[in-house]
Amino acid sequence: MTDCTQSYLSFSSLGSKKIQADFEGGRLTSDTGVLLLRDVDLRLGLTESIASCISDPRDSRHVDHSQLEMLRQRIYAIALGYEDLNDHDTLRRDPALQVAVERVRDEVEFQALSSSPTLCRLENRVTREEMWRISRVFVEQFIASHKKPPEEIILDFDATDDPVHGNQEKRFFHGYYDCYCFLPLYVFCGEQLLVAYLRPSGIDAAHHSRAVLRLLVHRLREAWPDVRITIRGDSGFCRWRLMRWCERHDVSYILGLARNAVLERRARPAMRRAHRRVIRTGKACRGCACTCWWPATS
Repeated sequence: MTDCTQSYLSFSSLGSKKIQADFEGGRLTSDTGVLLLRDVDLRLGLTESIASCISDPRDSRHVDHSQLEMLRQRIYAIALGYEDLNDHDTLRRDPALQVAVERVRDEVEFQALSSSPTLCRLENRVTREEMWRISRVFVEQFIASHKKPPEEIILDFDATDDPVHGNQEKRFFHGYYDCYCFLPLYVFCGEQLLVAYLRPSGIDAAHHSRAVLRLLVHRLREAWPDVRITIRGDSGFCRWRLMRWCERHDVSYILGLARNAVLERRARPAMRRAHRRVIRTGKACRGCACTCWWPATS
């Protein structure tokens, strides 16, 4: 068979300089953004804090990869879009990831990172109690990011889909998202993440949100006794137990209401007033929120 693949490409020379392209550039990477992740991580101390939450039962005499190295390798790869452990069969030799994980010998020679089975063993030996300690890291980092106590904070609760592409345990088909997925719960304050709680999708969107809120409020008021706390969420979090808890513990809430015939009927007068205002002014009606409430039924 004729081999038509060229080993190099020659271009027009530049004076006495020969210009040639070949495929012998050595070990390259397309994921140098991981170096920025490394700098942010070193500044926050995030992976180091997470590593301190997990016990390491291995015999140090036979350990080649430290727990901190493995955590950084796994977390950085996920941030780069490599969610599958099998990706590390290749990534463990990626020079940018090796630099980010600081897996360099004598400041010159790179060493292979952990294999996918090694990382799998790490993930499977993390206990429920250790996961609890890891979750506290995000809250403590949030508190430490404030130089002085804030007067008010707004916690955004959000449930979203995490699609799966295999037969993972506790995966379910979700009719709203039209796929097999998990349904993690996130809590943000502005752009800062406080909670990332992985859940199966065969549950109510507000599942465990009251317990999560109770723990957050307790810790935040422990750090800032006078802070005003407001939670926000869509109609998936409009549950009477959650609202009753907020009212009993001086927590404000802004929650959506699912559309229904009774709500539409009671809101009809306010919607008509808003419609007339739009026709009269030609602008969107944004000042009628106070008129959109209806009296409670006797």
